[in-house]
Amino acid sequence: MASLKLRAAALLSIAALSLTACGSTASGAADSSAPATEGGTVTVTDSVGEVTVTTNPQSVVATDNNSFETLDSWGVELTAGAVALMPTTVSYKDNAQIVDLGNHREPNLEAVVAAEPDLIITGSRFTQYTEDFKKLAPEAAVVQVDRIEGKPLADELKRTTSVLGEVFGKQDEATKLNADLDAAIERAKSAYDSDQKVMAVITSGGTVNYAAPGEGRTLGPLFGLLGLTPALDISDASSNHEGDDISVEAIASSNPDWILVMDRDAGTTASAEEGYTPANELLANSAALQNVTAVKEGNIVYMPADTYTNEGIQTYTEYLNTLADAFEAK
Repeated sequence: MASLKLRAAALLSIAALSLTACGSTASGAADSSAPATEGGTVTVTDSVGEVTVTTNPQSVVATDNNSFETLDSWGVELTAGAVALMPTTVSYKDNAQIVDLGNHREPNLEAVVAAEPDLIITGSRFTQYTEDFKKLAPEAAVVQVDRIEGKPLADELKRTTSVLGEVFGKQDEATKLNADLDAAIERAKSAYDSDQKVMAVITSGGTVNYAAPGEGRTLGPLFGLLGLTPALDISDASSNHEGDDISVEAIASSNPDWILVMDRDAGTTASAEEGYTPANELLANSAALQNVTAVKEGNIVYMPADTYTNEGIQTYTEYLNTLADAFEAK
């Protein structure tokens, strides 16, 4: 009888040890999984190559104007950024807690040191300072999300959005943004009549400048994207953001059915300065344009006012839907 009691006690001891061991294993597994959520890494391919980024970064710096609205909409908090370059349409602009690195012409790059960033999102106008950021913040992952020159506009907008989605664990949100862009493109393409000629112009400093099909960052690429028929196509056209300074009479003589407009100054502080003339007033007050079909029929479609400083995927999606509305209405 005593031996049976001893055997029972032994079995109970073994069972207790087994349960303890199981409890330790479970606890250990839970502990080891925590870092994967809070301190793991993800490798992304940005505009220049592969970059390994710590997930859930504690200090983020952003200087690329293509990404501001996306980061803002995802609730990404910034410790520093190119606030001076940001449009007033993103909440970062009025956040006094964000260290302002200035704009690309007069940057305060050294201010990034105090931010102690884990991650720097850069590109576009700040691409030229990438190596400076790497020296000033050697512990930070530097991700470039500028569009690659010569690549299709829509592809680049979606690629850079997807990169940001991977970096911040917002893949579903990035997929939605990309799908919205595709839908807007299809709407505009389906509604456009290729027999109608299109002119693109950029207004700046009180002048109306020609934006060549296929050139530049904003309106030019829309010709290839949507299959638009140019009202005028000149040789040696400029690819910069100001357009080409050709006479308004030359624009008028091409007699476009549609005029697409970007008001460059509306996206900068120039819009608040004395002497700024909005694009719609410039076109309305131009005597040379009054007999143009697009003007007479009201077929003038303006890009969002903040386009010059807010060139992200949302800006193009919004404009393409506005363009589709205008085409469909005719």
